[in-house]
Amino acid sequence: MNFLTIGHRGVMGVEPENTLRSFVAAQEAGLDAIELDLHLSKDGALVVMHDMDVDRTTDGSGPIAEKTLAELRALDAGRGERVPVFEEVLEAVQTPIQAEIKDAQAARALAEVMNRRGLAGRVEVSSFHDEAIAEIKPLVPGVRTALIASRYGTDIVDRAVAVGAETVCLNIRRLTLEIVERARKADLKIIGWVVNTQDHLRLVRAFGLDGATTDHPDIKRTGRFTA
Repeated sequence: MNFLTIGHRGVMGVEPENTLRSFVAAQEAGLDAIELDLHLSKDGALVVMHDMDVDRTTDGSGPIAEKTLAELRALDAGRGERVPVFEEVLEAVQTPIQAEIKDAQAARALAEVMNRRGLAGRVEVSSFHDEAIAEIKPLVPGVRTALIASRYGTDIVDRAVAVGAETVCLNIRRLTLEIVERARKADLKIIGWVVNTQDHLRLVRAFGLDGATTDHPDIKRTGRFTA
C-alpha cells in the first residue's frame, strides 16, 4: 500500500505556514501532497491562511473577512512572505493539493477555480464543515473530498458517508481500532494528523492508515521504513 505523506500548510515545522516558500519547500522535500487552508477576503479573493484573523501568522491584526486582498497583501506572513491566493499556489508547485475550506462560504469560490482550471484530478477538497463538503460535491464533477475531525467518535463514519466524502482526516489522539474498522467497512480512506514524531508514525502505520499529515518533511523519508 502506498503510504501518503501530506505537508501540513506546506512544511510549517520549518517554514512560515501557508506561504509560497513553505509550499515550494514541501514539493522539494518530495511530499506526496500539500495541505493548505482557504478563506475569503472582504472582496471575495480566495486567500490561503489558517486562522479567521491574521494576528498569529502575520504582522497585522483583525479578521480576514474584514480585509481586502490589497490589505492582506501588505502584511508580512513570515520571512518577508506575502499572503498568497489559491491560484498562485497552483502556479508555484505541481504537487497534488488538499485544499481545506475553513469558511463554508469559500466552497463556491473554490469550485469556480477548480472547474475553470480542470483541477478535479489534482485538488482534493477537505473541511471540518459537513455542509462545505456537501455543497462542493455537485458543483465540481468528479471532485474528491475529505471530512476532517478533531473530536469525534464512530459517528464520523456516518457523517462522511452522508456527505459523500471518500476520506476522513482524523486527529490521531482520538483514533481507535473501532473507528478504523468502521471506516474501512464504509470504504473510506483514512489520513491521520498531525504526525510529527516516530511514535506518531508507528501508531498510524500500526492502524494501517493510508497516510499522514505532518509539519516535518523528514516523515516522508522515515515513513517508508516504519512498520
